[in-house]
Amino acid sequence: MEILQWIQNWFKSQCDGDWEKDEVIQITNLATPGWEVEIDISKTSIANLEIKWILNEINRQDWYGVKVENQKFLAAGDAGKLIFLLDLFKQMIDKVENE
Repeated sequence: MEILQWIQNWFKSQCDGDWEKDEVIQITNLATPGWEVEIDISKTSIANLEIKWILNEINRQDWYGVKVENQKFLAAGDAGKLIFLLDLFKQMIDKVENE
């Protein structure tokens, strides 16, 4: 399944009349250039997961980082990593829900 379709379906499945009223999924650009993804996971299967910042940097044009803290999935990466960052989130959800 295409990652945007998956995110859309995941978002719809999380909506409970309250959670979705805040900015629960934010995708912004960085000046480096790059992307930043922030997703509220407070009502998800990974709500209590904590991961310290992990940075994978090959060079200034090929990098990404991810962390999970305070019930938020936070990831950033170079200009070509948006789909990759969203897929990292999907992999976390899939791994926890399929254990």
